[in-house]
Amino acid sequence: MVEPRGVEAVTSRPNLAGLGRMIALRLLAIAATVFGVTFAIFGLSAASPLDPLAYQLGARYGQYTEAERAELAVSLGLDRPWWQQFLNWWSAVFQGDLGYSRIYRKPVADVVAERLPWTALLSGFGLALMLVAVVALALWAARKPRGLIARGMDGFGVLLAATPSFVYALGVIAVFGVALHAIPLGGAAPPGVAPTLAGVGPYVVAPGMVLALSLASWPLLATVEATREAASSPAVLSARLRGVPESQVVLRHVLPVSLLPLVTVVGARLGELVVGAVIVESVFSWPGLAQATVEAAVATDFPLLAFVTAATTVLVMLGSLLSDIAYLLLDPRVSDV
Repeated sequence: MVEPRGVEAVTSRPNLAGLGRMIALRLLAIAATVFGVTFAIFGLSAASPLDPLAYQLGARYGQYTEAERAELAVSLGLDRPWWQQFLNWWSAVFQGDLGYSRIYRKPVADVVAERLPWTALLSGFGLALMLVAVVALALWAARKPRGLIARGMDGFGVLLAATPSFVYALGVIAVFGVALHAIPLGGAAPPGVAPTLAGVGPYVVAPGMVLALSLASWPLLATVEATREAASSPAVLSARLRGVPESQVVLRHVLPVSLLPLVTVVGARLGELVVGAVIVESVFSWPGLAQATVEAAVATDFPLLAFVTAATTVLVMLGSLLSDIAYLLLDPRVSDV
């Protein structure tokens, strides 16, 4: 992660040569990490006591003879060593074949195409809600950087960090669902109705709120600290002494400085977005990709589990890389990359 050098006026341009070198090295690291993660998935799944064939057949497992089960295992490739399944999977991926999901009984590409928009919608809504709330609270605290509200934000951020996501889920369910009956609490559509993106509005509010709360702690702490420093800077104090309206002081001097650490913190903690989505989708029965990942892990559905995990790893690491690039382009006062 890039490190700022100071708070002096920015006059230099980004080091483009260093930026290109950083991007190349990080892309190589992403490729190596994805290979290692998928290798670990196949290895750990092979060590699991669960029988993937038994999970797939369910109650019908006992109806098959040993010979029939062995034939099914061969047809599904389950008789091969796990490392061979791993190499075969990568070979197929390079040819554009993501494999076949045993639990959903359809190609992995179809499962991803059906569920990815729902996860993207939930994650995007939760992330946007968190960013708006964090910036608003930080700017509110910046009006009196040493006041009670600013100090209270520090404690509030620590409290958010110490609270598990399922506690937020229980709180949202108790307040907005049980007590107020304000929003629906499960699924993405009424029972018996197929969910559509056009009618999902009320159903995304509760899981989106939980996801935003689970993400807010460190961005809030970093942004409040940045706004506190900016609000106490000589430039801001001078502007206030000159009678510059407070709204202009905040928008011109405080807000730009507070956004810089927010970019870095959010990019570095995208992994929490993935973990939060898994918990939230499970609690609220959201038809997204994170819930499918949990089901694939339980059923040792190698093709689906490997692809989703690999894609998630790429997205998280790319998010971190993009945040560092954005920081460098927004503020060239950073160490050489």
